[in-house]
Amino acid sequence: MAIDVENIGPGHKIELYVKADCPYCAQAQAFYRSKSWAFESYDAQRDPTIKRRMLHISSGNPTTPAIVIDGNYVQSGWGKPPRG
Repeated sequence: MAIDVENIGPGHKIELYVKADCPYCAQAQAFYRSKSWAFESYDAQRDPTIKRRMLHISSGNPTTPAIVIDGNYVQSGWGKPPRG
């Protein structure tokens, strides 16, 4: 069953691999802030180590934001359908 990244509820570990100029990354971050759900953002644009980690987690998908919930890669992109 696919996880709906907009309806997971509070209390989950949310990680976002983002790029500074990505509007979809900004939308995802704004959404989680509006819900007061804690999340960590990692800069996959400027940090080569983070970018390598993102590509490993996402099986090579370079699309941002890459979203990880509770340690599990869920999707790349934001919106319905996901765009990035």
